[in-house]
Amino acid sequence: MSSHLDELYQEVILDHSRNPRNYHKLEGATRVIEGNNPLCGDQVTVYIKMDGDRIADVTFQGSGCAISKAAASLMTANLKGKTRAEARHLFEEYLRMVTTGKVDPDMSQKLIAFAGVHQFPARVKCAVLPWRAVVNALGDDPPAAPVSTE
Repeated sequence: MSSHLDELYQEVILDHSRNPRNYHKLEGATRVIEGNNPLCGDQVTVYIKMDGDRIADVTFQGSGCAISKAAASLMTANLKGKTRAEARHLFEEYLRMVTTGKVDPDMSQKLIAFAGVHQFPARVKCAVLPWRAVVNALGDDPPAAPVSTE
């Protein structure tokens, strides 16, 4: 990536970390799941309101590093209105991107901001934590225990 794109993507991550979107408890959530990353100290609670098979709304609360908070913020913005299958597919593409740096050209430009995370293996868990929580919460029987990166 060019240094100009690196700077642009860093700005996206910093903006979503400082001013996270959808950062509140969702009243009437039909699924709630917690996630934690003991290595970094990231903690997230994701609230999902389902409408049949579709994510009607998704929000989060938590604390952690800039990457974790920005990932949760951008994740919530990208998952609203998606079906379970679409959400899982987006997670798989996102996971591939943050672990390899390979970008799906159809992916949201803002999510592409996380492509550089693959260069920092310890940070991949930070970028993936909220996504893993959502994917687990979208199962037919969400786990009662929090999702952990360990």
